[in-house]
Amino acid sequence: MRRTEEEIIQKVERYKIIAILRKVPMAAFQNTVEALYRGGIRLMEITFDPSGIMSERETLEQIHLLSEKYQEIVPGAGTVLTAHQVEEARKAGADYIISPNTDVKVIAAAKKYRMLAMPGALTPTEIQNAFLYGADYVKLFPAGQFGTDYIKDITAPLSHIRILAVGGVNADNLSGFLEAGCHGVGVASSLVSRRFILERRFDELQNLAESYVSCITERRRKNG
Repeated sequence: MRRTEEEIIQKVERYKIIAILRKVPMAAFQNTVEALYRGGIRLMEITFDPSGIMSERETLEQIHLLSEKYQEIVPGAGTVLTAHQVEEARKAGADYIISPNTDVKVIAAAKKYRMLAMPGALTPTEIQNAFLYGADYVKLFPAGQFGTDYIKDITAPLSHIRILAVGGVNADNLSGFLEAGCHGVGVASSLVSRRFILERRFDELQNLAESYVSCITERRRKNG
């Protein structure tokens, strides 16, 4: 299911949470996705693995499965470091790419294939440069190391840039990052629990997802 860039932005703004699936075994992948989905997660990022423990083929296969089988899930590719990976991710069905760094060629490739580009940056200069290069969102990484006060200081002069908090985000600080000005968050192990996956405790994984989604629901209720 090919979405327009505006449709993808609308999904990010609505659901706020991007679940980061990193090196999930193929045998547990569908159960993991379905548990997260039942818990209310609609944005899922499958990461490339530079270490090679999980092959690029497996990463692309998982993205393709998300795209083909789960029409309500918005699939993305993470740890995208090359323009070639952008192209392959698009072929597999990814709607957006997320990177730990800012690479002009990667952003340009995402724009070429009408995908959202979410490069990583940290300082005001890096964030503004990523925006000027064409970023749709800028992944502030590692957000947890700097906290919500840093986010507030960043977003005040850079309010024209949509920022995602990634790295160290959990159920306790998620709302704080959004209140500080982030448009969304990316959450890895604190949500996509490797222990629950390997022990096949998918009901508990669903409950964990529900606890994260409830943070968004409660915030929306308070803000009207």
